Amino acid sequence: MMRRALLLTLTFTCTAVPAAEASTSASKRAQSAATGGQAYGEPNPATVQRVAGAKAKLLPNGLAAAPESAPDEVKRMIEAANGIVGRPYQYGGGHDETWGADDRGYDCSGTVSFALHGAGDEMLDSPLDSSSFMKWGEAGIGEWATVYTNPGHAFAVIAGLRLDTSAAGDPSGAKGPRWRPALRSTRGFKARHPEGL
Repeated sequence: MMRRALLLTLTFTCTAVPAAEASTSASKRAQSAATGGQAYGEPNPATVQRVAGAKAKLLPNGLAAAPESAPDEVKRMIEAANGIVGRPYQYGGGHDETWGADDRGYDCSGTVSFALHGAGDEMLDSPLDSSSFMKWGEAGIGEWATVYTNPGHAFAVIAGLRLDTSAAGDPSGAKGPRWRPALRSTRGFKARHPEGL
């Protein structure tokens, strides 16, 4: 008898939720399911992770975690690049006026352009091809971001991680915009960097 009373008490305690609270809770669950676990208007945690130190970290899901000590522009570059990681390689992709928002994929310079534009229009106000990157920014290796470019290819190293559509040096062999686990030879490339970075 005592056991049955305890069960009834627990049942009423667990199920007695005010209607307004239940409605809000159901709404949050539906919202969370529709957005993969994040609420509308909140940054996607997969694209904004941070790590201690001055180097970005390649995460197991293929995205990059930005270093806490990096300037905000660098964090935004990494966040922008994370948004296109895994998209396929597409020649000419990422070069339209919508920054590739409607593209199915990105080419090398479209990928670099998209990441740089993530830092703001003052960093890059329109997509560039790999030849145009040879005159962009300042000459040499930057402290936080460097674009390596020649007339046929461009890739970037941002906070120590390589963003590249080429699988050179990547054991996965996957093409398209990706953070690569290893740097590659820069022989035959010009190094350019954003002013101040």
